[in-house]
Amino acid sequence: MANCVRIMHIDLDAFFVSVEQAENPELQGKPIVVGGRLDRRGVVAAASYEARTYGLHAGMPLTTAYRLHPQATFIEGSFPKYRRASQRFIAILADFSPYLEPVSLDEAYLDATGFESIYGSIRQMAVNIKQRSKDELGLCASVGIAGGKVVAKVASELSKPDGLLEVSPGKERSFLAPLPIAKLPGIGRRSEQILNSLSTHTIGQLATLPLDTLKHYFGTAGELMHRHANGIDDRPVEPPTAAKSISRETTFGTDTKDQSLLKATLSYLSERVGSELRQRDKQARCITLKLRYADFTTITRHHTLTQATNTDQTIFNTGFQLLDRTLSQQKQPIRLIGIGVSNLIEPGKQLDMLDASSRRLEQLDRAIDRIRKKYGFTAIQTGRTLSLKDIFPLGENGYTLHTPSFSR
Repeated sequence: MANCVRIMHIDLDAFFVSVEQAENPELQGKPIVVGGRLDRRGVVAAASYEARTYGLHAGMPLTTAYRLHPQATFIEGSFPKYRRASQRFIAILADFSPYLEPVSLDEAYLDATGFESIYGSIRQMAVNIKQRSKDELGLCASVGIAGGKVVAKVASELSKPDGLLEVSPGKERSFLAPLPIAKLPGIGRRSEQILNSLSTHTIGQLATLPLDTLKHYFGTAGELMHRHANGIDDRPVEPPTAAKSISRETTFGTDTKDQSLLKATLSYLSERVGSELRQRDKQARCITLKLRYADFTTITRHHTLTQATNTDQTIFNTGFQLLDRTLSQQKQPIRLIGIGVSNLIEPGKQLDMLDASSRRLEQLDRAIDRIRKKYGFTAIQTGRTLSLKDIFPLGENGYTLHTPSFSR
């Protein structure tokens, strides 16, 4: 008899905050907010459960969070620190099952089908995962177990904090039925409004809506919505695939039209992207510039290269051409700037015999990479990026640029 499919969704509770508390136990039990600096723009990346009692939550502007509870401890946060903790978390999960699908820094799906013989029960397997996360990382995990991904995710969410909830085989539909439709993954605010207008407020009511009605309002997504509301989800747990793009961006403390600042920041971001490209031993065919204006309008501009590259100079030159062209058309101050590469390929292109400069640039970049790996990213800089030292603080791995939540 075939094993009954058992999928786990494992989610670390208040991840960014919990990492800080594990590092500094004095923060335990206190209202903690992780985000950007209070003297700069930013939003809350995570709030401890103690902070949430004051109405603080992820996505809230830091200024609002401070106004609601100025006594909370505000921590700027460090993406490299959280990435290291995430890697250790995924390594623990990999010890339990090779069928593992990370979906973010702090959550993953795990196919536990057939592992009863090893751990006694799937529930005991989840208990062991939770215990190792607590013992080795100092982090609490919430776990949902069900016959498919979508119900497992709902179960883990309902079990927070530090919980474990298993939905018995065949009980998925009845488990979901009384829950508000907003609890179903994939139902956003706009979808919720449409469904409410159809007198649909629970997942059970959604499950009984005619499929044609859902397709009329939501297109092909309506069919998936209907299946999930009925607890049907046969998507397999899939291992992570290689990243299809690399990007870096930062939000300025003050909206700016200063072209020298924009150029310097774009140059630094291009160097970070180029460095990661070479670290992954990839080259890119497409360069993308991202800008967000003072009114929060966000645009992207793309350019496809005739020949793939991994050099900082080519990434920057292409990005700057896109920037220069955009600035000539739009005079608004800029709030955020970013640069990214996509259409990644393996190296091994045939070199243009008449273009030795490309090869020299690549060799130069790799030499700079070696210096930076040994002495830090800002140990060697171009003239363009030197001006950033008066604007952005130096961190352990280069300038601390600011995303809307924390530096990465």
